[in-house]
Amino acid sequence: MRPVIGVTPDFNPGDQKDMGGKEPTYFLRARYLNAIQALGGIPLVLPVSSNTSTLRQILAGVHGLMVTGSGSDLDPRCYRERQRFPFRRMSQLRADLELGIINLAYRANVPILGICGGMQSMNVALGGTLFQDIHSQISSALPHQPPYPAIKVAHAIQVAPHTVLRKITRKAIIAVNSSHHQSIKSVAPSLISTALASDGVIEAIEAPSRTFFLGVQWHPEFLYDRDPIQRRLFSAFMKAAKYSTTQ
Repeated sequence: MRPVIGVTPDFNPGDQKDMGGKEPTYFLRARYLNAIQALGGIPLVLPVSSNTSTLRQILAGVHGLMVTGSGSDLDPRCYRERQRFPFRRMSQLRADLELGIINLAYRANVPILGICGGMQSMNVALGGTLFQDIHSQISSALPHQPPYPAIKVAHAIQVAPHTVLRKITRKAIIAVNSSHHQSIKSVAPSLISTALASDGVIEAIEAPSRTFFLGVQWHPEFLYDRDPIQRRLFSAFMKAAKYSTTQ
């Protein structure tokens, strides 16, 4: 039985020139879907919705959930702050989908892998907050948005022992790519930080009380085809989702 993985897309309601212009458009990089298929899963792109009943029915039809990155930011009001910097905000429909279905999946113990902005959404959904702009709010920060593509690693991170992520990496220090200007500020009460960059930026979170509730700040979908650690990350997620099909 190949696990079906629900994947959150980006969504343009009709006001983004780079994603369909005035025509409402879903947008998702193929790398996410390719990684799922390469490691034995069946990706299913999810529709945006703010209806809780609809989200419950969507979640009932998948075995795992991948929350993807985004070129736009969650509205800071989602974590009780005003917007301090002029970055593009995520569409409300996408935010409703992600925050709503993450909450439902957490309660139901459905395996989740969050990537970059997806990790940030996981944290906010469960009550955490974000730095709205690393460069402006964290002194001596590393260049977390380097001027080269994410196919190259950018910096090292320290992985905490006795965590799901450490079991996957099998190493205390690994190299990751980087493409983000926001990061976690306060970790949600039910989550723990499980990896840090040398500047203190949180690079991974997980929920100790759940089977597989893991968020990473980097982009493993750019690296899995040649980095065995990133491949194991997707494999572990597929294994957790596959196991959930027998429960």
